[in-house]
Amino acid sequence: MYTHADILAGPENDDDNDVSVVVATRERTKRPPLYKVLLLNDDYTPMEFVVAVLERFFGMSHAQAFDIMLTVHKKGVAVVGVFSHEIAETKVAQVMDFARQHQHPLQCTMEKE
Repeated sequence: MYTHADILAGPENDDDNDVSVVVATRERTKRPPLYKVLLLNDDYTPMEFVVAVLERFFGMSHAQAFDIMLTVHKKGVAVVGVFSHEIAETKVAQVMDFARQHQHPLQCTMEKE
């Protein structure tokens, strides 16, 4: 029978005093990639419609939406939000469907950030 001291001491032929260290490694999980949702300019969609889209689908105030609409108008494209893949995909589909329902050629796309 072993005593508590014998168990702590280990095997009797182990005189080299090795100490084992267990290092716990934790895998780092990658954050999912984000996607920029872009609104593209065209010569037909009314500016007021673009402002309404930005307010409705991206939760912007009227002032924010107006500023983004002007950026789209002047530069041809603007980032209107950055989201996970699923949310970006949904936003693009919502904008495109809404534009088609109102017979506007407004284009909305997404690209990896």
